[in-house]
Amino acid sequence: MKDLHIEIVGMTCEHCVRAVKNRLSSTSGVTVKDVKVGSVDLMLDDSKATMSDVEDAISDEGYTVDTVTAR
Repeated sequence: MKDLHIEIVGMTCEHCVRAVKNRLSSTSGVTVKDVKVGSVDLMLDDSKATMSDVEDAISDEGYTVDTVTAR
């Protein structure tokens, strides 16, 4: 499991927070810890999902991954 902090470009409101949280929560191998405007903290089970899956999920909601930091 990887503990990650991801900065996201394009999030501006609580609707954005809900959209990202719901999409990531439905992604196998991803456990969402916290979502705020502009960032998400999550656990990634890399035996079930890749960082590319996370980036695709965020992109599907209309946002862009800026930086990813391991914790």
